Amino acid sequence: MTNDQRAITNPPALHDPTPFGYSHAVSAPGELVFIGGQYASDDTGAPVPGDFATQVDLAFDRLRSALEGVGLRYEHVVRLGTFVVDHDLGKLEILGKALHARFGDRLPAQTLSGVASLALPGMLFEVDAVAVRP
Repeated sequence: MTNDQRAITNPPALHDPTPFGYSHAVSAPGELVFIGGQYASDDTGAPVPGDFATQVDLAFDRLRSALEGVGLRYEHVVRLGTFVVDHDLGKLEILGKALHARFGDRLPAQTLSGVASLALPGMLFEVDAVAVRP
């Protein structure tokens, strides 16, 4: 599947979500693949210390590895769930840049949840995904 097989819809009745790193709706033909939460972890699963930007980059590296493990790439992702500890506008800007770096202007649908904490101490960010196998 190429990016062109995904139908991205940002209705004019809704705000432009692209500066925030997502699209309102994405549809695609094919088999759904669900990727569990990925975070900045070492090979044992322990959280890697670092600032928010570092953890976002490492979490997306882990997401890429999970996708590659099932023969997919970022371009196959149609939905993201992102979880941000102590969310603020500065973190939103960092996340938006990270998303644009990976998805360009073909942004998946996304829900960002601000949370008090995540599964393990030291985790600042987690991302899960739904992808479509062509």
